[in-house]
Amino acid sequence: MAMTTTTSFIPAFRFHPLIWGMAAAALLVPAAAMLVTREVNWGAGDFIVFGVMLAALCMAVEAACHWLATPLRRVSAIVLAVLAFLIVWAELAVGLFD
Repeated sequence: MAMTTTTSFIPAFRFHPLIWGMAAAALLVPAAAMLVTREVNWGAGDFIVFGVMLAALCMAVEAACHWLATPLRRVSAIVLAVLAFLIVWAELAVGLFD
């Protein structure tokens, strides 16, 4: 008598370079704006904070795409991550909740 076993297939992690490329492009926008106008005045700390925020957002999107099974859950998690990113960004930029 032969025994059969079933194993669940877990797909390998898939890196999404488009997501990370868009984040890198978003990080270049203030750098380019600083060359054009004096209205944008970012220091090294501003770029570091924005880069860390973008990396956290990209990792959240990658995690949602990898670990969540249904499209509804994926979209919900991505929307939640984007909203959290925007709220933190607005608070750091203008003190939205002061």
